[in-house]
Amino acid sequence: MFFIISGVKLTVLLNQVVWSQIPLFHHLKEVPMKRRALVSVTDKRELDKLKVLTDNGWEIVSTGGTAKKLEELGIPFTPIEAVTGFPEMMDGRLKTLHPNIFGGILADRSKPEHMTAIKERGIVPIDLVVVNLYDFESKPSIEQIDIGGPSLLRAAAKNFESVVVLIDPDDYEWTFKILTTGEVSYDSRRSFAWRVFQEVSAYDHSISRWFIH
Repeated sequence: MFFIISGVKLTVLLNQVVWSQIPLFHHLKEVPMKRRALVSVTDKRELDKLKVLTDNGWEIVSTGGTAKKLEELGIPFTPIEAVTGFPEMMDGRLKTLHPNIFGGILADRSKPEHMTAIKERGIVPIDLVVVNLYDFESKPSIEQIDIGGPSLLRAAAKNFESVVVLIDPDDYEWTFKILTTGEVSYDSRRSFAWRVFQEVSAYDHSISRWFIH
């Protein structure tokens, strides 16, 4: 069966379109996906350094007070609820714990089945996680027990070969500059992951001590 479109023959055989018959489609390339960072921090220092990422096409997904700070700084961002489809609720206790977030962080880029799984569910990969934790040490209380922060950090650190995870504002500037032109080295990614587990372990230890006393 044949169709004529603008004088060009388009062949259809068994419902399979032979696009190569149309020169226009022969040269089409897949548009690269915009890279995505998740930023949710208690320590708001150095957030202005994110501008180098947005100036180079990165999308910043952010939450609560961090989003407000980015707005003050004039840095474009996507609210977390636009990604999860749910508003922050219960005084911020629930905002990042969602498959659209954790699927994007935990997908191993080296495994095609992981990438197929998130693509089928419309989940966008997250390439950078910037998180630091509630200040429990200075203000110990139930509400200062961070749930989402440690979960995000652990997920990103586990998948450090695919995701850069930052917990220290002193690492922002140089890391962001590298990410505008290339990739952070394996050794640096692994070092960041090690620091995350050290920090989360100390954080949990502080909470444990508080419950004992």
